[in-house]
Amino acid sequence: MSHHRTGPDDDVDLAVIGAGINGLAIARDAAARGLRVVVVDRADVGSGTSSTSSRLIHGGLKYLERYDFKLVRESIRERHLLFRNAPHLVHDYPMLIPFYAGNSRPGALIRLGLAAFDVMAIGRGHGRSRSVSARSLARRWPTLSTSGLRGAALFHDAQVPWAERLCVELLLDARRFGARVLTYTTVTELITEGDRVAGVRARDNRSGARTEIRAAVTVNAAGPWIDDILDGQVASRRLNGGTKGSHVVVDPFPGAPDTCIFFEAAADQRPIFVFPWEGRYVLGSTDLTYDGDLDEVVAGDTEIDYLLAETNRIFPSAGLTPADVLYSVAGIRPLPYTTGVSDNAKISRGHTVHSHAPAHPGLLTVIGGKLTTHRALAEDVTDEVLRVLGRTPRRCLTRERPLPGADTADWQAFTEDFMRSSPLTGAQSRRLLDIYGVRARRVLEIAATDASLAEVVHEESGALAAEVVLAVRDEGAVTLGDILLRRTLVGLGPDMGLEAAAACADVAVRHLGWDDERARAELAGYGAELRRFRPRVLTASASQRSSDRRTP
Repeated sequence: MSHHRTGPDDDVDLAVIGAGINGLAIARDAAARGLRVVVVDRADVGSGTSSTSSRLIHGGLKYLERYDFKLVRESIRERHLLFRNAPHLVHDYPMLIPFYAGNSRPGALIRLGLAAFDVMAIGRGHGRSRSVSARSLARRWPTLSTSGLRGAALFHDAQVPWAERLCVELLLDARRFGARVLTYTTVTELITEGDRVAGVRARDNRSGARTEIRAAVTVNAAGPWIDDILDGQVASRRLNGGTKGSHVVVDPFPGAPDTCIFFEAAADQRPIFVFPWEGRYVLGSTDLTYDGDLDEVVAGDTEIDYLLAETNRIFPSAGLTPADVLYSVAGIRPLPYTTGVSDNAKISRGHTVHSHAPAHPGLLTVIGGKLTTHRALAEDVTDEVLRVLGRTPRRCLTRERPLPGADTADWQAFTEDFMRSSPLTGAQSRRLLDIYGVRARRVLEIAATDASLAEVVHEESGALAAEVVLAVRDEGAVTLGDILLRRTLVGLGPDMGLEAAAACADVAVRHLGWDDERARAELAGYGAELRRFRPRVLTASASQRSSDRRTP
């Protein structure tokens, strides 16, 4: 067959629809291998599913249950690469699995699974799992419910506290290789020539300007929205069968553990977590079939009640009520559409690169994928793109390549040097390293250019005005929401950044050319964006009324 080569009419080799973690990883890998790439997203990078995950980079212990050894091996390898290539963002994370009488998975079976997991992770983990006796549990985790407690196992996985930053760094690296990333740009249609897909037409959400991106290959990496992109243009069976996952965020509660607890819910046998995260706790997650509006995903009351009830059961001293929820986060897992499944946990968490050829050559759709395996997914997609283009295969560079925030010969040495030489408090310096890695130096450089940029814009975190400038100038932020929720992460604190929002908008007025009208519009837009989190600060008056009713 004749391969369509990039002709003078094509803008690029590859157009990617979707700037979530997978779309960005594809852009980074493809651009690193010399392809001309454009990514288009109707919102900010990582603002869809990527920002609603459990923030775990996990070796895939859960997938052993389904004998999905390929996915477990891939997950363990990718976790290992992230420890090496993003040490500022991905950390070792011990998890305790308590065994209770009546659990659907007997302790012996879980221990067997952990032993298999340890063997698969030899040389690629942070220590083997170990059994924990009832006596050790009583000493080390005294607040765990002892009713029917038979023992436990402790194993090592990994956490990425700021998954949003993983997306930002993929964006930075993709751009370093020459990829163009257009955010707040909506794909209005696929360009078709006969049956062939030859790129996308898009519209800039703010200016309304229309643009046509002609591409030799188009990759639909829109996560749960992949079917919406194809709808009405490309005849295809339904590809996405995403399930809804919700989490709640609470302050430390009586008896809260200092380790992640991974346990089986009594209500439906689903494995769920209670885990420490940045001074607070995340409880999650649910796994519900979802056919509603993908743009209006919020955690429902029943999901919140379920997570609180299960946490109260396993920590009898917790006494959590809906009034304790600081905010909730809900998203749709981009899973393959699967019919006749009684248990959503049985739906594969692997990814596939679906070619629409021969019916629609030039178009690939990415089905599935998860935070942990984004790099491997991108490698698979880029290999396929090169095949479709008829190019000679080129070696993937992303296995060895550190992310921009880890671009140093010795991460440990850099950390110690930065902590020693930084003019900030220890806590501020630590936070900068955790968010920006070696690029923390860039924050200090910007802060040194103007006294007002060295000012703190958010008391609780110690975030600096310079970070607002960095977010917009270097990191692709456009809106106040981008700055607070996906760059500085100030918006993920207990009040969701509402106290800091005006100060950050003010920095943008003074240093980034916003006028007062723009600042007002951004503050209003930010309030609107927060509604899907159902934050307590916005609903405080309503919950106050209901708690008045509850008091006897």
